[in-house]
Amino acid sequence: MRRVQERGPVAPVSIKQRYALVGGVTAAVVVADQLAKWWAVDRLSRGPITIVGSFRLALARNSGGAFGLGSGFLPMVVLAVIALAVVLFVVGRSIDRTAIAVALGLVLGGAVGNLLDRLFRSPGFGRGSVVDFIDLRWWPVFNVADAAITCGCILLVLLSFGRTAEK
Repeated sequence: MRRVQERGPVAPVSIKQRYALVGGVTAAVVVADQLAKWWAVDRLSRGPITIVGSFRLALARNSGGAFGLGSGFLPMVVLAVIALAVVLFVVGRSIDRTAIAVALGLVLGGAVGNLLDRLFRSPGFGRGSVVDFIDLRWWPVFNVADAAITCGCILLVLLSFGRTAEK
């Protein structure tokens, strides 16, 4: 006869573990994003690759903010992303659940990945264009960092519903 083990309350995550998890997820997203962009610039500059149906990989450069908006305000976009990164880092100290740490790491990693493009890609420091390459043809072209930000935000919203139900 098999015994079923019940799950007890989850042990709180220490501040060291929180930062390690947020930092690890952030680093993984930044590395994956930058490697994917390096590959996209190298390979997709020769032309797009059709995967299936409307899904293709096609090189695009975004000089604006989200969905190409706000291209005239690029220095403000850079400052806003830096402020977001600082806020997420500070908020990381108060999290108590692993899933929230992962979500914050996804958002922070995506923000840092795109910030690196803004800072270091042409036409120059603080004015660079973000490399986008995932093209669904029915949605604006995006990249790994954008996907991480979106998934992290969706996860935070879903977790907030669970949090209000607990209270």
